[in-house]
Amino acid sequence: MHNFKELQVWQKAVVLAARIYQVTESLPKSERYNLVSQMQRAAVSIPSNIAEGCGRSSKAMLANFIDIAIGSSYELETQIILSSRFGYFNNEIADELLMLTNEVQKMLNGLNNSLR
Repeated sequence: MHNFKELQVWQKAVVLAARIYQVTESLPKSERYNLVSQMQRAAVSIPSNIAEGCGRSSKAMLANFIDIAIGSSYELETQIILSSRFGYFNNEIADELLMLTNEVQKMLNGLNNSLR
């Protein structure tokens, strides 16, 4: 239906996922299979669901996958906030990640609105 690689929201979500992988490397090893894994899965889920939705045959199906990506972005936002409160991220890193996540959320919501 769409070439997902041309979508700015997909491109931005890939940047977000890559950044999440970078910053979670510094989290304690005790969080490797907990918070780190959850954050990485949520971050990867966002561009993955955009891509999967673009491969579907209707706008309604695409919108469904965009809804899932939106949900994953809010899950990731919560995990970033928790990581900051636990002292794993300094304010600068947390603010950067939250800003990037919020940009992706706005773009996803805009795309979702245009599909409905």
